Amino acid sequence: QVQLVESGGGLVQAGGSLRVSCVASKLTITDVAMGWFRQAPGKEREFVAAISMIFGAANYADSVKDRFTISRDNAKNTVNLQMNSLKPEDTAVYYCVAGPTWRRTRTYDYNYWGQGTQVTVSS
Repeated sequence: QVQLVESGGGLVQAGGSLRVSCVASKLTITDVAMGWFRQAPGKEREFVAAISMIFGAANYADSVKDRFTISRDNAKNTVNLQMNSLKPEDTAVYYCVAGPTWRRTRTYDYNYWGQGTQVTVSS
């Protein structure tokens, strides 16, 4: 059974940085894209970023472009999200996802989901 396990969430002050990571198991990661969604309280789950695990091409939501960087380490079956210049509105549960293509931004485009990790940005 495919598993995605996130780590690295926490509490940070506005303007700070945080990195979340996701390790995939029982998944041929070079066949997929991996990425991140997030869900804030009372809001819909939204796309954050995705990356092609074989080519490294990436896609970002406008709200995080130039602040967040997604990267992958195929040797470790891992995808990372480096978050800089964090804002209180970045507070959310961050979910790791895997799916067929990095260009897609809808929740139903991704087949596999992690349990989520909380990121809280204080003002």
